Amino acid sequence: MTSPTNQEPIKKETSEIKEISEIKVTSDIKEPRKKKNFLTSTFDELKLVVWPNKQQLFSESVAVIIMVTFSAAAIASVSRFYGWAASQIFR
Repeated sequence: MTSPTNQEPIKKETSEIKEISEIKVTSDIKEPRKKKNFLTSTFDELKLVVWPNKQQLFSESVAVIIMVTFSAAAIASVSRFYGWAASQIFR
């Protein structure tokens, strides 16, 4: 690799550092306003959510419970099978 000899002076970097520090200072000043805007926009978004009614909530909850039960039973049966197979092999 060759070393870069035709670079711009370091002054550009110090000006960038100054701009970054100015941004940080102004952002520290506006921090409470940011939090207020965040909470306001969060509540506005929650107003747009379509919440399920009781029937949808109940039926979807039952579906989740049934699927979790079947998944747990499948995992348990596979685990028991491998346990039985290992006990048969390593007597």
